[in-house]
Amino acid sequence: QVQLVESGGGLVQAGGSLRLSCTASGRTFSSYHMGWFRQAPRKEREFVAAISCSGISAYYADSVKGRFTISKDNAKNTVYLQMNSLKPEDADVYYCAAARTSYLDPKSFGYWGQGTRVTVSS
Repeated sequence: QVQLVESGGGLVQAGGSLRLSCTASGRTFSSYHMGWFRQAPRKEREFVAAISCSGISAYYADSVKGRFTISKDNAKNTVYLQMNSLKPEDADVYYCAAARTSYLDPKSFGYWGQGTRVTVSS
């Protein structure tokens, strides 16, 4: 089992950047596909980005494509989400997640962090 801890959230102006980090416990991080999701109050959790266990392949929600970049450092047990050109509608609680079977199916993510809040001022 893997435990996930996110960090890096905060307040940023529209057009600015933030980098979220998610550090995992355990020695098998390299075998997990990783993802980022976000959730606004009274809304369902939304997929943002995912990356394969090797860190080679990634894919993104259309709403963040070209602005966000997910990366994975297996040596540091950490996955990152670099967020550029932030918009007020990007403001949410962001969750890190891990999956054993697939990074292409959001339903495969079964391990979750506690979330980190991102606020974007206009």
